[in-house]
Amino acid sequence: MTISPIMGTSYTNGTPAVIRNPGESTRKQVGKKSSPAECETCKNRKYQDGSDEGDVSFKAAAHIDPKASAARVMGHEREHVSNAYKKAAEHNGKVMACNVTLKTAVCPECGRTYVAGGTTATQIKYFNEENPYQKEKKSSDAANQYLGMNFDQAV
Repeated sequence: MTISPIMGTSYTNGTPAVIRNPGESTRKQVGKKSSPAECETCKNRKYQDGSDEGDVSFKAAAHIDPKASAARVMGHEREHVSNAYKKAAEHNGKVMACNVTLKTAVCPECGRTYVAGGTTATQIKYFNEENPYQKEKKSSDAANQYLGMNFDQAV
């Protein structure tokens, strides 16, 4: 497969192929239907957020270039992490754990590896100051737990 420098068209067996993804390789992998430059699947792939958070990107399905998929998906997942910290701060809580996982896949049409999506898992601990047990624990900690932790050696 070659690229014609005059027309910018890829040729397969002497017939012009449609370039759907400009700037991509026109080299077709063995056993694959098309090259990354001609791949209809990569051109039409859309990403959409499935969470119940309303203030993150990709609530409506949108296309991401396969080359940029890792950065864009990670940026989206970081929005979820940021929202967790904001939610914890607003409701007297503390983020105990955050885990972001990116999922990769291989395009069945052209064989390109891309980031197919991601998940964010957060764990937030909330402190209930109105709970009498929490109040007692707080006063007990103040009276006993931190006693003797400071040592002043001035003699």
